[in-house]
Amino acid sequence: MVQPLIIAVPKGRILAEALPLLAAAGIRPEPAFTDKDSRALRFATDVPGIELIRVRAFDVATFVAHGAAQLGIVGSDVLSEFGYSELYAPVDLKIGHCRISVAEPAAMAEGDDPRGWSHVRVATKYPHITSRHFARRGVQAECVKLNGAMELAPTLGLAPRIVDLVSSGRTLKENGLVEVEVIEEVTSRLVVNRAAMKTRPQVVPLVEAFRRAVAERETA
Repeated sequence: MVQPLIIAVPKGRILAEALPLLAAAGIRPEPAFTDKDSRALRFATDVPGIELIRVRAFDVATFVAHGAAQLGIVGSDVLSEFGYSELYAPVDLKIGHCRISVAEPAAMAEGDDPRGWSHVRVATKYPHITSRHFARRGVQAECVKLNGAMELAPTLGLAPRIVDLVSSGRTLKENGLVEVEVIEEVTSRLVVNRAAMKTRPQVVPLVEAFRRAVAERETA
C-alpha cells in the first residue's frame, strides 16, 4: 500500500494565513481540522493520499527533515536556527511576516548604543541565530535558552536583553521593552524533504501548485 503524503502545518498565527494558500494549491482539510474542540493532530484532506499534521512551529522542520512528513510550512527563523541539510525550501510563501530582533528595557535603551557592545547576555529561543549574529559583529554572546515568556527575563534579572520574534511590537511595549536591533526579516516557507523530492512523484507537482498559488496571490 502506498503511504499517504504528509504535509506538516504549524499551530498558531501562521496557520490562518496558510489555509488559503493550501486551498489555492488544491488542498482542503476535513471539517475536524477547524473544530476547536478536536484534539486530533492528523487529518485527511479532499485529495486522496494527502494528509495534514498540525504540530508546533519549531517541530515542523524536524518532522520534515526526518521524513515523517514530506512537506511542511515553516518560518525562515526555524530554518535559520536548525539548519537541517535534509530540507529544501523552494517557495517563499510570503506570509507570516515578522522579524527577529534584539530588545531591551526602554530605560536602558535611552543611553545604549548597540555599536559599542563587546559582550551581551541574552534570553532567547534562538541561541544559534543569536550567537552567529553577534559573532559576525565581534560581540561575545551569552545565550540563556528559553522557550517562551522571553519578555520576563529583563524584569526578573535573568538577562538584560532578549532576542525574539517581533510582529507588531505590542508585546514588547506592554512589557516595557523596545527593539534596538533587527537581526533578520522572517517569512514562512514551503519546505520539502530532499529524499522525498526524488522518490515521491506527487511532491514536485505540489511544489509547483504552491508556487502558482503565491504568484496568483501577489497579482490579485
